[in-house]
Amino acid sequence: MFGSSPVTVVITSEADTWDIDASSCLGCGQFVDWDKMPDPEQQMHIPGDILSRPPKELKKLGREGYWAASRTLRAQVYHQLIQQVACRLVTPDALVYRDVVSRLFGKLSVSSHPLPEFLEGCSMPTYCLNLEGVTALKKILICIGNLFPDITYSPVLPSLVALLLHYSEDEAQCFENISRLIASNAPHTSYIDQSFLAHQASCMTFGDLANKHCPAAHKLIASTSENVFDVYSEWLSWLFHDLPFNYAIRVFDVYLLEGQKVLYRIALALLKQYRLSVTSAELEGTDVKADLHAFVQNIAEHVTVDKLLERAFGIRLFSRKEIWLLQMANRKALMERGITMVQGRQSFHLAVDMQTFNSSIVTAQEMRIIWSWIPERFSLFPPLLLFCTSEDGCSLQRFYTRCEGYEPTVLLIKTTEGEVCGAFLSSDWSERKKSGATSGFFGTGECFVFTV
Repeated sequence: MFGSSPVTVVITSEADTWDIDASSCLGCGQFVDWDKMPDPEQQMHIPGDILSRPPKELKKLGREGYWAASRTLRAQVYHQLIQQVACRLVTPDALVYRDVVSRLFGKLSVSSHPLPEFLEGCSMPTYCLNLEGVTALKKILICIGNLFPDITYSPVLPSLVALLLHYSEDEAQCFENISRLIASNAPHTSYIDQSFLAHQASCMTFGDLANKHCPAAHKLIASTSENVFDVYSEWLSWLFHDLPFNYAIRVFDVYLLEGQKVLYRIALALLKQYRLSVTSAELEGTDVKADLHAFVQNIAEHVTVDKLLERAFGIRLFSRKEIWLLQMANRKALMERGITMVQGRQSFHLAVDMQTFNSSIVTAQEMRIIWSWIPERFSLFPPLLLFCTSEDGCSLQRFYTRCEGYEPTVLLIKTTEGEVCGAFLSSDWSERKKSGATSGFFGTGECFVFTV
């Protein structure tokens, strides 16, 4: 199994009554530059009891874009959903924000305060915010840095605050809502990665999921990019930086309802769509990472937002718990590599040096593709040659002796006809003897065989 950021699923009891109260959203829109908004609001009747519907129906409405029919409805839905998120007991609210703002800024302008260190080098999409909205965005981020000192890296945070500001009545309400997402403490759940370790683990998890659910796209990227992990490290930026506002806000709709798992779904759907739109010949010699960013920025030329979400939810993805376990496994591997929760960002690469790689069985490019199939947490570590028939002979017993005690292992075989095949084995070869007699089979669900 692999690991991912836990996923929050908000469950509302049928006893909850969330009637639409338009008066609480009258101020929504003050931060918006209406000339930049892509589509005028549709006029339609919104049932007053819409938010008291069963969770399954709410989820269906969110996926179908029902909230997009009314700014008032979307603002109310966002506020109510976030207020239902279980979070730490001492979580800053609107009153705290007003107090901190008066203490931090007083009569000083926002420009005199630097942005928090955890945003160093991070982009700051503003979507359709006006000048007042951009100022509010910076103030909120500065206050988050002041009140959440444990956040060390969170590149997605500016985008989430910017999207929430479009549907907040004032800065304080936006701050309170984003604080609840930051401070979520439900078991196995998380909305926002808050350290370099957590962020990198989610990127590795996306790589594992892409390998399983988008094999054609994964192989294309592996064959044309020097570093597959470097490409996948941008997966959250596709959603909350590159996507146009009318796509990103629909992603945000389902994210608040269903948690982080949907982000993996939508990014995988984007990857599948990218594979349909390019060929290996077109990618030869190009910067795949930059090309993917450009593709997502122009996604409207390729697929509608409704069709994109439909394809995303058609993927038979791992369960929430399985993704969480995958994320935890990747975190552990990163910590073994020296990445911790509190340190600043580090650069690192997957461990096979293709410049010096040498094999009589596979080429460097073929090895790069094979290496990309291995679960990300294992491919962090440099490979060690255990057995080679040209040096160690063809004794099966010697093969077992050399390989026992190591896990995982990659087996490469070249036949007398020149064909190349192999296997990835997640368990120690000595497992075959654990039951006393030789086992018929051993290993885990991560094992696989392949041909080149």
